[in-house]
Amino acid sequence: MATSRIRQTHGNETREVILAAAERLFAEHGVAAVSNRQVSEAAGQANNFAVGYHFGTKADLVLAIVRRHAPAIEQRRAEMLAAIKGSCELRDWISCLVRPSTEHLAALGSPTWYARFIAQVTTDPTLRQLVIDEATASASMQGTIEGLNRLMPVLPEDVREERSDMSRQLIVHMCAERERALQAGAATPRATWEAAAVGLVDALVGLWRAPFTPTK
Repeated sequence: MATSRIRQTHGNETREVILAAAERLFAEHGVAAVSNRQVSEAAGQANNFAVGYHFGTKADLVLAIVRRHAPAIEQRRAEMLAAIKGSCELRDWISCLVRPSTEHLAALGSPTWYARFIAQVTTDPTLRQLVIDEATASASMQGTIEGLNRLMPVLPEDVREERSDMSRQLIVHMCAERERALQAGAATPRATWEAAAVGLVDALVGLWRAPFTPTK
């Protein structure tokens, strides 16, 4: 029994080391450019098949990284939704899109790689929809989307979908650019993640309230 627990603990530690190494390498080089062997070596694993053994396919590894961060983000968004229940302020609902991620990144300290990892994944045609589906399936994200749709009934469904995609792209890539600048020690437009969140919310409120031209 004790031996079994030791093996399980060791296995969990190995998984965490592999996830951290993969997240960093994928963030820096892109998912397609990084092999399982490179991840294993970066994680200090003598066995080049360690990644496949613990995670299976590369898609499984990517989802494992996403799920490593998801509980903290989900908890933040759920708390925000509980606090704004019934709100008619668009800004409240946009904040539920932005702040769970920016607060999570701030809590991770520095340096971080998760924002750049997500940006890299969303440019990979084989993984993009997989990760989007994973994120939008969460209860808190579904609640946020429902709140936005309730406040913006004038927008046709195709326009709402388009602006949801625009919102996702803006959040993902602005967070990735800020994360990259912080690691490089470069200047950033906003001094803190909190301030960056304010700027993103301002921009997205304007995006959702913008007029639209009906398609013919």
